[in-house]
Amino acid sequence: MTGGELTLGAVLARLEERERELAAQAEAAKERIAELSAQLEELHQTAEEVRITRKTLLELSEPTPPAPPKLRTIRPTSRSWRCSPRPDGPLQARQVCEAMDLPIAPNTLNNTRLKLKRLAERGILVETEQGLFTQPRP
Repeated sequence: MTGGELTLGAVLARLEERERELAAQAEAAKERIAELSAQLEELHQTAEEVRITRKTLLELSEPTPPAPPKLRTIRPTSRSWRCSPRPDGPLQARQVCEAMDLPIAPNTLNNTRLKLKRLAERGILVETEQGLFTQPRP
């Protein structure tokens, strides 16, 4: 045999050494992949938390406008006025005139106040305080 030739044992030894090197590189690559997968999962989780925080802040920064106050609807009927319930209390004659789009004039206010008093005398309305009228509680 000449110096440049390899024996079968030497070739097998080199192949075994190369196989060990490749196995070590594969193991290192698997470890790196595991590290990168964990890092990727952490980034996804952080991005999700940022998205939720942004959504929450947007909801807080843009509050829904308050609902307009419910106005009492006053409808003249053939025999009496009907007032729908109003959460903020009884009405004055001026508020009744405003709700019915009547002019706010002394004569109109006095006529409305007299009509409200008559309705209170008949039990259709209740005068809770002087000048404040509401529907009776059932």
